[in-house]
Amino acid sequence: MSTEATRPRLAYLTASVRSVRPVTPRLVRVTFTGPDLAHVVDGAPDQYVKVFFPGPGAKAPHLPPTLTDDAMSWYRRYLAMPDGVRPAMRTYTVRHARPWAAELDIDFVLHDDAGPGSRWAATARPGDEVALLGPHGLYDVPTGTSWQLLVGDETAVPAIAAICERLPEHARAVVFVEVADAADEIPLAGYGDRVDVRWVHRAGADVGEAVLSAVREATLPTGAPYAWISGEAGLVKHVRRHLVRERGVDKRHITFTGYWRRGRSEEDAGREQLRAHDRASESAS
Repeated sequence: MSTEATRPRLAYLTASVRSVRPVTPRLVRVTFTGPDLAHVVDGAPDQYVKVFFPGPGAKAPHLPPTLTDDAMSWYRRYLAMPDGVRPAMRTYTVRHARPWAAELDIDFVLHDDAGPGSRWAATARPGDEVALLGPHGLYDVPTGTSWQLLVGDETAVPAIAAICERLPEHARAVVFVEVADAADEIPLAGYGDRVDVRWVHRAGADVGEAVLSAVREATLPTGAPYAWISGEAGLVKHVRRHLVRERGVDKRHITFTGYWRRGRSEEDAGREQLRAHDRASESAS
């Protein structure tokens, strides 16, 4: 049997904190290091990893075994772990990967209603350990695209910034980012008139309402767009629906992913996804 056939499809990467620095008052950049990170290439600009955090009093997260079968089976096993043993896991964009230095950067949003990732990042110190799984990317611009539309909330800022930095020389993009207020804005300039950045302040409204209104009211370029939408799941759903139903955007030319869902943890969303998968499997059988 070949080495490729026996290698686990899901292999954890061990990483430790090298440094932590603020990007905005509510965004911190954690630089991780470790020999495993020499194998993380600088791939798609929106590539993401699953980050596993240590439990209370633990030095490193207690991880489920890697599997050689499908990811859904691994996820089912992860969710079946006892609550006191299962490590908290959240999904984050790889802001920068430097395989030659065995480093990568992840930007963490410090939420007011902090979840495990936000709480961990708020107190992270050099030497703290995590485990990573991935990376994977979704950004995929179709041939014939005239311009790009990037829409998200603060959790999408790292990916949007990376996409803007890596746009081809003649590519054009319109960017809508919803954040709490001006303190959450980061520099997305330096691209001339090729990138039109529009920061939308939430101003106390529910997540997604302000940016949806901004996109609806906007005069957008003509031609064939490629849309990339990420952030809170409701924001993503409503912006995508507007683009398809009211703007006539080809749904095949929209990349969308809910980074988080208001009032639901990632574990809750994962269990829901498994139930939907099981229902679909039963219907097909």
